Amino acid sequence: MAEKIVQTAGRDQLGEFAPTFAHLNDDVLFGEVWNEEAIDVKTKCIITVVSLMASGITDSSLSYHLQNAKAHGVTKEEIAAIITHATMYVGWPKGWAVFRLAKEVWNEEAAALTEKDKFQNELFFPIGEPNPYGDYFTGQSYLAPITTEQVPVFNVTFEPGCRNNWHIHHATQGGGQMLICIGGKGWYQEEGKDAVELSPGTVINIPANVKHWHGAAKDSWFSHLALEISGENASTEWCEPVSDEQYEKL
Repeated sequence: MAEKIVQTAGRDQLGEFAPTFAHLNDDVLFGEVWNEEAIDVKTKCIITVVSLMASGITDSSLSYHLQNAKAHGVTKEEIAAIITHATMYVGWPKGWAVFRLAKEVWNEEAAALTEKDKFQNELFFPIGEPNPYGDYFTGQSYLAPITTEQVPVFNVTFEPGCRNNWHIHHATQGGGQMLICIGGKGWYQEEGKDAVELSPGTVINIPANVKHWHGAAKDSWFSHLALEISGENASTEWCEPVSDEQYEKL
């Protein structure tokens, strides 16, 4: 069922001074005419704006109806086209006058999303802040702790082309790491083996004492959850970077 239009401005401003006018404004115009279902509210908003424009009314009443049009789905592109079209019939000065009001109503220009923002919108988990272990990465990465209790879990996000150095999770017993891919496309490679392509849902079990690296594809952001597996005498040894020559072969 369509949203019911309710108006009280007549009674609020003229209820005592002109009760009949207030009734006609609130109950007839906005109560009956605006809620008549043969024409949808968005279309009624457009008709009203053009009617006021044609009459040369460019005061607060037109501002109200421009705001009402925006609230009922008229976009900036649509209102610009509507005013331009009407100007051809009602006059150039009226077009200029209405555009000045419309620019004020549709002035909330959303800031352009960064590539990081766009990728964050695809993820359930936060991207976090620049990775404090960035010295062991080629390119920009980010780290967000998900939990540090029981099994520590971190979300690691890589910008396109970013990868960490070769490294080893040492342990005399247990240990290692698990990766759960949650967004974008990436790579995982163990020393002496072919690289494995990673996509959302891929799970990688990394044994302790195995030299490896992981990171994003050249053309994609990439995120994985990293689960630290507890072990005895556990430590991480960071080794040499993955060379551009090695990476470009993927």
